[in-house]
Amino acid sequence: MITVHHLNNSRSQRVLWLLEELGLPYQIKKYERDAQTMLAPPELRKVHPLGKSPVITDDVVGAGGEPVTVAESGAIIEYLLERYGNGRLTPAVGTPERLQWRYWMHFAEGTAMSPLLLKLVFERIKTTKMPFFAKPVARGIADKVLGLMVEPNLARQLDFMEAELGKHDWFAGPEFSAADVQMSFPVEASAQRAGLNASRPNLMAFLKRIHARPAYQRALERGGPYSFAND
Repeated sequence: MITVHHLNNSRSQRVLWLLEELGLPYQIKKYERDAQTMLAPPELRKVHPLGKSPVITDDVVGAGGEPVTVAESGAIIEYLLERYGNGRLTPAVGTPERLQWRYWMHFAEGTAMSPLLLKLVFERIKTTKMPFFAKPVARGIADKVLGLMVEPNLARQLDFMEAELGKHDWFAGPEFSAADVQMSFPVEASAQRAGLNASRPNLMAFLKRIHARPAYQRALERGGPYSFAND
């Protein structure tokens, strides 16, 4: 049995979605973020030393005689597809779509998430409690970083993704694939905190398509509240 160690409002939601798309049996162990820090609870460190989600454990026996533990969204998705996918949600080897699939699988975390996280951090700096004399300095630095680096990068990324989805409905080509599952979180996060709106209709249409999928809806029912599921 596959166990998803699921943190509320996190990337682990797309692992649930993938499992539903593949029709695989799984169970969920739920964890809640600390209300003050928004960090994962220390219990997750018992599953993986970094104490982050997503993490899955699979009862198949690994090389050490223990159940397999896999962390990182992309690695989890590739593991599930290789072991249980039977060619589903993955373009054929040697095709242009396979190359695009691989690109977007890495783009999601390697490129897309960095400025989104920086925006979250620097926006919080602006509202964090601090001595009154430090507030203007902290806010000034945060605004400068956001204005000169973070927001221009986000705009470029959104323009790029918008143009790519103008070529076909899905990131890796005309067919839905696991690349769309992987890309779902940065696109959803962009709609929530990076200004993605109707001015980029292709990306907004992508959100509507994924949110309407029955497997996506089933994952929401099992995973619980997920504030990014808005389009």
